[in-house]
Amino acid sequence: METTFHGQTAVGEIVTKFPKSADLFKKYKIDFCCGGDQKLIKAVENKNVELDDLLNTLNKSYEEMIIAKETVQDWTSFSYTDLINHIINTHHRYLNEELPQLSPYVTKVLRVHGADQKHLVKVHSLFHQLKTELEQHTIKEENEVFPLILGFEKDPSEEKLKTLQKAIIELEDEHDGAGNFIKELREITNDFTPPADACGTYRLVYQRLEALESDIFQHVHLENNILFPRILNHK
Repeated sequence: METTFHGQTAVGEIVTKFPKSADLFKKYKIDFCCGGDQKLIKAVENKNVELDDLLNTLNKSYEEMIIAKETVQDWTSFSYTDLINHIINTHHRYLNEELPQLSPYVTKVLRVHGADQKHLVKVHSLFHQLKTELEQHTIKEENEVFPLILGFEKDPSEEKLKTLQKAIIELEDEHDGAGNFIKELREITNDFTPPADACGTYRLVYQRLEALESDIFQHVHLENNILFPRILNHK
């Protein structure tokens, strides 16, 4: 079997080349978006998985994908414009719709079950902090940073690059903050596992929180591991 990935391969690089690996990383709580620049050997520390076992699974699955000639979206080949349009039309649109729709259900679960399920107070607080962070973040991206990137794409200059580098560092810090909220939500909900006797709304909230996590991971991956490095490493 050909060895494509190694312990020194960055986690974000693996997901970029082999998107299905994201499911495996989520299973073992390996951060591939905010921590995408981390080498795999470091990322598996204190995780419930052996590096050799994970590498065998990754390389075998990747080889099977190649043999099956499965099509993989190569985001690295997209222009700044096309990648930004995808982020806005897919991930920002999802957040703009899902966050306000999910909010009343999170509140309802707290109101109905909070007396017996004390952790729901924290779930409610974390979700609404995350909601505020993400809403402000997407507005900042669309109104400030993305236009700067598109301007740089049309007319690159050292001055524009310096401005962008500062803006990108700020966005990555915000990504880290959102990632911490999501990690805490996963921990406090026992990996989004509702109680056995949970009602339909309770289960729905946990399902949608997990779906929100998945979308955020992909959103941040596209920016932290693909879009932003291209700008920061621009020659």
